[in-house]
This record gives sequence, structure tokens and C-alpha cells, in this order.
Amino acid sequence: MVEKIVEIGILFDFYGKLLSKSQYQIIEFYYIHDLSLGEIAEELGISRQGVYDTLKRAENKLYEYEETLGLVKKFDFTKEKIKIILKYSNEIEKSAENLKHEYTKEQAKNIKKIALEILENDQEGM
Repeated sequence: MVEKIVEIGILFDFYGKLLSKSQYQIIEFYYIHDLSLGEIAEELGISRQGVYDTLKRAENKLYEYEETLGLVKKFDFTKEKIKIILKYSNEIEKSAENLKHEYTKEQAKNIKKIALEILENDQEGM
């Protein structure tokens, strides 16, 4: 269940705004605020079954959006590649320091700085 909560949370971060208002609210109440179906039904003035049906439709929509657009997959791929760039830039920086190549060392630092900015920007965009 924890895996599904995390998975839906990530999908919601990427695609939540594409859901209908009621789907968005119910996903938010259920997964973000940890309310029960009964509590959500009471809050929204609809039946528990209505909440359940809307929740399932919203979950399916989130999975469909990912299947069609693949933004989470692309985000994960990019994040992993940037981590590799950071690893290599650290190695280059250390080698340059050992060889007393200041210019190469500074360029490796610049690469690292840009990669970290991309990672930070991607995290904020979610």
C-alpha cells in the first residue's frame, strides 16, 4: 500500500491539474490528507460509493496520463543521467586538482553547478 501511495503521489504531482475538480479534491483528501472514504464523503456531501468511484477513476486517469505522456519516466531518466554527470564532474575535478589543472578544475565545477541547478529546478517544477 505504501508503494501505491508514493506512486499516486508522484503521478498527482505531475498530472493532478489535468484531473477534474472533484477527482483532484478526492485524490488530495485521500492520499495527501489521509482522510477515509467516509470522511471525504461527509466533507463533500456525497456518498461513500461516489467517493470510491471517483477515486478509482482519478487513479486510472493518472496512470493513463503517465502511459500516454511518460513525464515521470522521463523525469526519472533525466535525474539518473544528471547524477552520472555529477559523478564524472567530481572525478574530473579531483583529477584536475591532482594534476594542478586549475582551468579544468573550474570547468568541472561549472558543470557540477549547472547539473545541480537542473536537479533543483526539476524538483521545484513538480
